[in-house]
Amino acid sequence: MSPQAPAGTRRRATAPPSLRDGRLEAALRNLELTVRGRLDGLLQGNHLGLVPGPGSEPGEARVYQPGDDVRRMDWAVTARTTEAHIRETVADRELETWVVLDLSPSLDLGTASCEKRDLAVAAVAAIAHLTRGGGNRIGAVVATGEQTVRIPARSGTAHARGLVRRAAELPRAPEGTRGDLAEAVEQLRRPPRRRGLAVVVSDFLGEPTWERAMRGLSARHDLLAVEVLDPSELDLPDAGTVVLADPETGRQREVQVTPLLRREFAAAASAHRDRVATTLRRCGAAQLTLRTDSDWIADIVRFVLARKRTWSGGGR
Repeated sequence: MSPQAPAGTRRRATAPPSLRDGRLEAALRNLELTVRGRLDGLLQGNHLGLVPGPGSEPGEARVYQPGDDVRRMDWAVTARTTEAHIRETVADRELETWVVLDLSPSLDLGTASCEKRDLAVAAVAAIAHLTRGGGNRIGAVVATGEQTVRIPARSGTAHARGLVRRAAELPRAPEGTRGDLAEAVEQLRRPPRRRGLAVVVSDFLGEPTWERAMRGLSARHDLLAVEVLDPSELDLPDAGTVVLADPETGRQREVQVTPLLRREFAAAASAHRDRVATTLRRCGAAQLTLRTDSDWIADIVRFVLARKRTWSGGGR
């Protein structure tokens, strides 16, 4: 459960635009301009996207670095030199990206400068931008718990815009609807697709029933998990009496916030986040965390630059 959002939550200048104020088209244009302007400006055009490209042609071998994909281990060079090497690959000209976007009711929470739902849609817009060009294709499976929408993978700016708009326009599921992230992830595995990039955008709340599906996805694709958080899920406010609500069951409970309760809540939230991070690592997924009280574009830039340093062997 999380505290209900207070009325009149102040929106920061760095927050993604609201998608529920009746001006959806203006919000989407603002989002696109923000993604294009700030991402390209901060990255200074010196990036290749979210992944170096799975590739199909062998490139040069280099010494293994912690964090490298062991599936690219070059055993012949390793045996000859007695030192672990991986084989770089020449990226395919076309990258196919599939996004699983979790828009279940738990994403409708927002106690900081935006809702998690707004941030999740903004993350998809950034992913579309970072994987654009060169005939690259992007598709999506968007799940609300009440319905699941599949958007075919196609190339082009118009398609990317339409994909983000379709996700933003999807009606919210009624309160009490429970999402099923594992089932949404499974839909990307049937039928099997050519190797590419799979991105799962969710708050990853609840038990990690999605682990098996994510492992299966990682066996064939580069996997990125985008975790969307609100500060109220990490720490209870020192506000006397608060109403805790679970939007996926509809249950509410009024509690008196005490120092002991705050400590126990924070400890449980920290343990859950650690479990999510550990499970994602076991699944072979890179993890990007975005928060409703943080500069989400800056967080994405730091993630992309850190990934690029790892690919070049300078990350650790």
